[in-house]
Amino acid sequence: MGNQKTIDKFLSCLRDQRNCSEHTLRAYSRDLQDFSGFLGQERLEKAPPLRIRAFLMSVRQKGASRKTAARKLAALRSFYRFLAREGIVDGNPAASVRSPRLPKKLPSFLTVQQVNALLDAPDRSNLWGLRDAAIMELLYSSGLRVGELGLMDRGDLDVLSEMVRVRGKGKKERMVPLGGVAASALSKYLAERDARNEGQFDTAALFINRRGGRLSPRSVRRILEKYIAHAGVGADTTPHTLRHSFATHLLDRGADLRAVQELLGHASISSTQIYTHLTTERLREVYRKAHPRA
Repeated sequence: MGNQKTIDKFLSCLRDQRNCSEHTLRAYSRDLQDFSGFLGQERLEKAPPLRIRAFLMSVRQKGASRKTAARKLAALRSFYRFLAREGIVDGNPAASVRSPRLPKKLPSFLTVQQVNALLDAPDRSNLWGLRDAAIMELLYSSGLRVGELGLMDRGDLDVLSEMVRVRGKGKKERMVPLGGVAASALSKYLAERDARNEGQFDTAALFINRRGGRLSPRSVRRILEKYIAHAGVGADTTPHTLRHSFATHLLDRGADLRAVQELLGHASISSTQIYTHLTTERLREVYRKAHPRA
């Protein structure tokens, strides 16, 4: 079996059995193609750990970050685990390769006052301002990823019970509560949209663009970036910061870590624990500033 056929077999497994998103499939494909290109005429099945280390070194020498090298190693580990399960290789040569040490970077978040300033920024006197307000209210209310919001249909929203259905990574679905303020913003947006609809709008999509089609995640990010600049909430603020703020504010107010994990759609609790580091660091900062013997 040639290198490309082996890669394709692995990607098919990710798509059909693990329901990985197209974004994830493209990332795995790109990383494996890079390794295959590095090997040249060598077979993937024959690559020893030494060749994997040399590949990662070449990635770093070309200017890639440690995070990029670590991601490529993770892709190779997953790939060779699959080959071992299929009986194509005897073991996982990537398992013994040490991952580059990554600096622990805590996620940025906004204060409640900054979130309020951001959510108050849209002009709610017209359809598109109502739409933008509803987008930001929903992101902060339910801790959604921008990509998840872009996939939402009107049928995923239950304003009366204040719940939303979310399609997360790996096409896994979860039900997330919807705050009263966000529910009100969504109701006003949809009422105005329905009043203006003359048959040209995508009736399934929850959020539409000015041409009436589904609003793409890229467009959602551009909209958010505009309001972030307008509200002046910090140069390092990104659309994902609302999700970080959602989790941080919940934990600050005593929410259970496992509950926050479920709300965020994290497969592992370790992904959620970074927010406890964030809140702990904030407590230390308050202590250092306030305690006379700190």
